[in-house]
Amino acid sequence: MTHTTDPMTDPRPLHRRAMAQTEPIVAAVSPAQLTLPTPCVEFDVRALLSHIVGGLNRIAIVGEGGDALARPARADGVPDDGWLAAYRAAVTRVTAAWADDATLDALVEVPWGKIPGRFAIAGYVQEILTHGWDLAKATGQPTEGDPELAWWALAGAKRILPPESRGGDIPFGPVVPVPADAAPYAQLAAYLGRHP
Repeated sequence: MTHTTDPMTDPRPLHRRAMAQTEPIVAAVSPAQLTLPTPCVEFDVRALLSHIVGGLNRIAIVGEGGDALARPARADGVPDDGWLAAYRAAVTRVTAAWADDATLDALVEVPWGKIPGRFAIAGYVQEILTHGWDLAKATGQPTEGDPELAWWALAGAKRILPPESRGGDIPFGPVVPVPADAAPYAQLAAYLGRHP
């Protein structure tokens, strides 16, 4: 199978697939699991859900032409049984915000810089896949999904995120060694500093 990482392609279909893959993970979280720890040491499950929904709202604001950096990457005020509805609303907003092809070439500002929209949405493919993995791992769900998405995100991460000099402004831990034949999401998680 050929995996393309050409940033000139349209990453929106990949982002939609990544959001669709993450939805059943969100749906399976019970209120009793909200205080469990996650592979993101700064988040419990509730805070991770807040970050996932907040991140989707942030990239929606970017697609709408707004200032996403003025809004924290979290969703406040969501009731314990309201995470799936909040997630679905954010997905709908993102999809609408990025529907116009012109968003791909618009210069936008995201936490890692001022870049064309296609690079911003590509970064959020990695974001939703990685945090979907975090959520699945924390709640005892299967952590492997669509391998094409994982390989694509891993190739992009390796291109823009060096394995050394992490910490400080780079919100990833050191690369965790895994066998070369490890599953795709285990490799992605390990490259981003998680312990699969």
